Amino acid sequence: MHKLHQLNFENTFARLPDTFHSRLNPTPLPAPYLVSFNANAADLIDLDSTESSRADFAEHFSGNRLPPNAEPLSMLYAGHQFGQFVPQLGDGRAILLGEIRNRAGELWDVQLKGSGITPYSRQGDGRAVLRSSIREYLCSEAMHGLGIPTSRALCIVGSDEEVYRERIETAAVLTRLAPSHVRFGSFEVFYYRGQHEHIATLADYVIARHFPHLVDDADKYQLFLNEVTQRTAKLMAQWQAVGFSHGVMNTDNMSILGLTFDYGPFGFMEAYDPGYICNHSDPGGRYAYDQQPQIGLWNLACFAQALSPLIPTEDIHTVLDSYAPAYHQHYAESMAAKLGLSKVMQNDIQLFASLLKMMHASQLDYTNLFRSLGNFNSSADATNDPLRDQFIDRAAFDAWVASYRARLQQEPDSKRKARMDAVNPKYILRNYLAQNAIEKAEKNRDFSEIDRLLKLLGKPFDGQPEMESYAATPPEWARQIEVSCSS
Repeated sequence: MHKLHQLNFENTFARLPDTFHSRLNPTPLPAPYLVSFNANAADLIDLDSTESSRADFAEHFSGNRLPPNAEPLSMLYAGHQFGQFVPQLGDGRAILLGEIRNRAGELWDVQLKGSGITPYSRQGDGRAVLRSSIREYLCSEAMHGLGIPTSRALCIVGSDEEVYRERIETAAVLTRLAPSHVRFGSFEVFYYRGQHEHIATLADYVIARHFPHLVDDADKYQLFLNEVTQRTAKLMAQWQAVGFSHGVMNTDNMSILGLTFDYGPFGFMEAYDPGYICNHSDPGGRYAYDQQPQIGLWNLACFAQALSPLIPTEDIHTVLDSYAPAYHQHYAESMAAKLGLSKVMQNDIQLFASLLKMMHASQLDYTNLFRSLGNFNSSADATNDPLRDQFIDRAAFDAWVASYRARLQQEPDSKRKARMDAVNPKYILRNYLAQNAIEKAEKNRDFSEIDRLLKLLGKPFDGQPEMESYAATPPEWARQIEVSCSS
């Protein structure tokens, strides 16, 4: 493991022409202090965890003191926001310090989110607030624990500097790690500017760094689009299977690596509702839970259009046509696993749909219901009353049980519960849990709940008896929690 001054920066994105970014240093953060440190994320960049106890650690990860060989910059991009194209966006409050190569040979972007005004801030203050930083810090690690591709979070550094949102809040800087922060909008900006040579430059860079097996292929751009399409299809299926809503699926928030990132008004669905909207700023429900798969395709179509100077139109259509079958296959496999089935058979889709319809009618907690299915007794004379009693329409449940029991008999498995518990989490980042951590941090500088949740969410499938209350359905007051694009 390395000390701070030994981190191995390479900075490949900084080698691209200045058209792709703006070089600048972070804005100093007054009197920074460490809020939380994630040792698991530190391992990704070979950072010695004991470094977090250094007196100047917060200075380094607030942006006040730059590590050796960092080349700070903000990335340029555009994007479709709620369906409308915005010709220039870019990192309005984030600065990429550079990329660190770890001992495994992997390159990781190290980005400071909330590090001050950049050329892309659009009258913003360039800051993040403690509240939203805690939410992203916890959710990125929760998603990683669930096995869903995501950016990671190294630490949060706070300050008493005031930041104005719906109310006065305090500033924070989140250190975010990802293999890349290139997004769909990174290509869109040059397509709409008519700078097609820059599209090729960026595509060649991304392919060489992240898809090196395509470099020498004559159809590398089409194959690149296909890789992004397949990864996005799988990511959407993973979101749907775990009940996660991103909230702001703009093209500038879509990763070319199929990562979940740019966490804002996200939400894990509680009472099952296919029309669940987690973002208070999205009253029309463009990014509602049940819209995410088709928005994934819509966003890919925007990305494909940006690549159209490099790929024949018919080849683009061929690639995009592969999205829906890939998504449905991944989703069916995920839902089958949640029901303890090792493969997808002809009538399984109806089995999933019928269960979800009953869950919606009974307003059952999505996570807890699937977790409890691991206890389903498939014996012919079993009553499964604890499950049955949760449903309003008992006759419909009994009919479903008959189908489910018959299906389980087609592939009997004494280890079914263990397999189900390995894919149906016991713990998710419910909004009220995050809110409890935020309130303690804001009122008393008590960060213990952040660290407690970080540990809990790192192992969401494990039974943790001392944390049993964290799996409970939300209290009544949690209904008042609203998250928006400012979150």
